[in-house]
Amino acid sequence: MNNIIEKILDHRSVRSFEDKLLSAKQISTIVECAQAASTSSYIQAYSIIGVTDPEKKANLAELAGPQSYVENNGHLFVFCADLHRMDIVAEMENEDLTAPIESTEKFMVACIDAALAAQNAALAAESMDLGICYIGGIRNDLQQVSEILDIPHRVVPLFGLVVGYPKKRSDKKPRLPQANVYHENGYQTDKQTFIGQLEAYNETISDYYEQRTKGKRKETWTQQMADMAGKKSRMYMKDFVEKQGLKKQ
Repeated sequence: MNNIIEKILDHRSVRSFEDKLLSAKQISTIVECAQAASTSSYIQAYSIIGVTDPEKKANLAELAGPQSYVENNGHLFVFCADLHRMDIVAEMENEDLTAPIESTEKFMVACIDAALAAQNAALAAESMDLGICYIGGIRNDLQQVSEILDIPHRVVPLFGLVVGYPKKRSDKKPRLPQANVYHENGYQTDKQTFIGQLEAYNETISDYYEQRTKGKRKETWTQQMADMAGKKSRMYMKDFVEKQGLKKQ
């Protein structure tokens, strides 16, 4: 096993950081690694906003939870699906690109490009022995996030990525059984096999929580997912994305 694989398999979210900022060189290297990620048709349909202003970080932390580690970290990156750049391309080349830019396909491309770039950034940070945590909570109120970050038309902030020097490293959470995730030559659709795999995983997760919390928490993964999926959250998203001029066709 090489160092890259070891680092990937050692991943865990970090939510407590030392009071130490990343250097300009570290930030630049992380962004450079993000830009090295694969991108559909060379579109590079994402942007990354680094947030250093203390007031902006505090406001974003409040909107995201509140989550104190969004404010207190080495650096906060916000990854955005970005097709604003394509409006500029259309103007420069005197082309009407409205229909393709507003298509669901191009919105998916932008989201996928941003996710690939972010994972490269995360791996780069972890290779420096830094800790990271993704912040989906910025989607709690994207209108306010957009105002804080001066987001233009055809750009949607997708998630944050906090990076810093770990003060405390949490335990590594067990993932789903590989047989439940990896299918060969077609999707495995035998229901009983599927349920059996999830029941075994439930036992693993229940034991994990019980040990981590000294018996205060014992729920299973399927219970946790049912509770999460049963709560309506961020139901404004479709309207916001369309208001930004994306996913309209």
